[in-house]
Amino acid sequence: MGVMKQIDRLAALGLFDSRVPRYTSYPTAPVFSPNIGLTSQQRQLAALDPKVPVSVYIHIPFCERLCWFCACRTQGTQSLSPVESYIGTLEAELALLADTLPKGLRMGRLHWGGGTPTILPPALIHRLARAVKDVFAQTPDWEFSVEIDPTLVDRDKIAALAAEGMNRASIGIQDFDPLVQKAIGRQQPYEATLACVEDLRAAGITSLNADLVYGLPHQTPARMADTLDKVLSLKPDRIALFGYAHVPWVAKRQKLIDETVLPDDQARFALAGQSATAFAEAGFQAIGIDHFALPDDGLAKAARSGHLRRNFQGYTEDICPALIGIGASSISRFPGGYVQNAAATPAYIKHIEAGHLAGARGHEMTQEDLMRARAIEMIMCDFALDREALTHQFGALTAGLDADLDQVVARFGDLVSLTDAKLEITEEGRPMTRIIASLFDAHMPADAKFSRAS
Repeated sequence: MGVMKQIDRLAALGLFDSRVPRYTSYPTAPVFSPNIGLTSQQRQLAALDPKVPVSVYIHIPFCERLCWFCACRTQGTQSLSPVESYIGTLEAELALLADTLPKGLRMGRLHWGGGTPTILPPALIHRLARAVKDVFAQTPDWEFSVEIDPTLVDRDKIAALAAEGMNRASIGIQDFDPLVQKAIGRQQPYEATLACVEDLRAAGITSLNADLVYGLPHQTPARMADTLDKVLSLKPDRIALFGYAHVPWVAKRQKLIDETVLPDDQARFALAGQSATAFAEAGFQAIGIDHFALPDDGLAKAARSGHLRRNFQGYTEDICPALIGIGASSISRFPGGYVQNAAATPAYIKHIEAGHLAGARGHEMTQEDLMRARAIEMIMCDFALDREALTHQFGALTAGLDADLDQVVARFGDLVSLTDAKLEITEEGRPMTRIIASLFDAHMPADAKFSRAS
């Protein structure tokens, strides 16, 4: 099939018009209810099996600059005073967790995200890391990853993170072209990023992720090619390539972006394809819908062995069944459901200062929810729904997917194949993956405005 004919067919099936979840959770956060909060949080924390390691996520919501394209929950600050105060609140939350969790619980993963975790000076890095370790002992093979802003990190901060055990760094890049950077409010010279990478490697951090975004203002094939060359020169182990989600009704700062210079539907599609081709030629394996990894990286190994998973950080080989979210807006995933801390930082602080955890909304999973969550994760990770494996795990409940499977086949035709054993998405159909996953979503909110599928 010719490229234009393929694009026309995908367009007719809704690729450029549909707005659907990214499915980093199921159900998605807009479904969470305020009726599920603190009580559920306390019960599910106390019920964790101390023999099974957990993942821990710490949210640092502060940034010295607010990038216009970003839709994350962040707030700007030019002073360290609110940051230091916030670290004190995190310490108080960790103390409350210590009183609630079963004794002896260990963490297999620790991730600091934001915002900008590297806004913390070395003293606060050590203070926060030690507060976490006072509550959670580490497994021998634990992974500690941190989101790094190359313009807001130095050798002393990197040394502090490395001393506390950081062994994976996730570097925000987005795009290296100066015109694109100016249009999204994020100036970040290639030279600063290269220096950051060299400092990380000198500190012994060998595992590096790079985050890129396509669909940004003024991006063209030539500008993207230059960015891709520069990114590959940094020799990352993994690359995440996200489509820019223009949602100014959610992220007010995106109103600063000139919509008239955003690439159109076909241009976006071409930029994504151009990037994927460049990564493949450089030896990267495609992982799911938007990640790439070198063949020896753990993510690629998990994908090949069928152990790839998806959580709030995207694709992961993390098999911990529970993730404990700490900080404002953080979401915890338990075997029995989700609980999100109060989203606004002042509200979160108020909860913790009142002497209790900050769970404000969530969802408790039924068996059908668990079955559909696994089905959607299979589609997102493997481009396939293994009916036999689902039936083995969930029994007769799996028959509840039959009508959804029929709908997928009726809508997408030869872009999918269905047997008694498995639903598979063909190579040509993979751009439709999020839309296909959404057909198995029994909680799709009618009024939620998600990002575009392409």
